[in-house]
Amino acid sequence: MIDIINPDMTVLQLLRRLALPAAGLVLLSIPGAFAQEHAPAGDITSQDEIKQFCTNIAEPARDQRYLLQKQELEKLRADIDARMAEMDKRKTEYQDWLKRRDDFLKQAEAGLTEIYRKMKPDAAALQLQDMKIEVASAVIMRLGPRQSSLILNEMDPEKAAVIASVIASASDPNTSKDPS
Repeated sequence: MIDIINPDMTVLQLLRRLALPAAGLVLLSIPGAFAQEHAPAGDITSQDEIKQFCTNIAEPARDQRYLLQKQELEKLRADIDARMAEMDKRKTEYQDWLKRRDDFLKQAEAGLTEIYRKMKPDAAALQLQDMKIEVASAVIMRLGPRQSSLILNEMDPEKAAVIASVIASASDPNTSKDPS
């Protein structure tokens, strides 16, 4: 047998050597320390309880989920309706602005055409050749053929050719290109 107590051992060494067997005795003396709980055979197991619980709440949970989805859809519909109302408002504002702009342009073009109609061809040619090609073409198109030809005759030949091609392409329904 191994000698547990050695006369050369200190008290601390002795306590360390006896600590493990003492802990084992203490654990063995506690009733139920290693016992496992088992449900009696007649009771419902925890799996059955979980299944029964889930079955009991499935229908109310589905109803609640549908209610939440319905509320979310109603919220989205209200947001879409608000956005549509805002878009309709802006569309109306835009159409009003566009009508006012078109009316102004018609008045301005009519006034501008009348101004060039009363000008001498050489003076009109000098001014029109420095304008945007589209504006000059529109003015010349609105003038009578005799006056238009006099103005084009007084212009730089290259500018007159470009303006003539714009006027020609304006009458062609198949043309959508910018001639310049």
